[in-house]
Amino acid sequence: MAIRVICFYQEGCMGCEEQAPILREVERDLGIEIEEIDAVKNPEYIKEYDLRVTPTTLILEDGKIRERMVGLVHREELEAAIRRYLPAPR
Repeated sequence: MAIRVICFYQEGCMGCEEQAPILREVERDLGIEIEEIDAVKNPEYIKEYDLRVTPTTLILEDGKIRERMVGLVHREELEAAIRRYLPAPR
């Protein structure tokens, strides 16, 4: 059960600029990688993931969207959502 976390952004988006440091904190705290993709430069994702707003953060499990967070997501909320899909610590 592999999870993938993607945050779609675009240049000049204030919410996206605020989201970036939060993503870095969550990556560090959870030891995961969060992909950042410029939705404007990669328009194929707009249709594939039905993107309407940036930032949009998706949590995918085995390629299926399990969580969709539209707009700025606070660190606690993002961490909690990701933890739901991480394997339990041993």
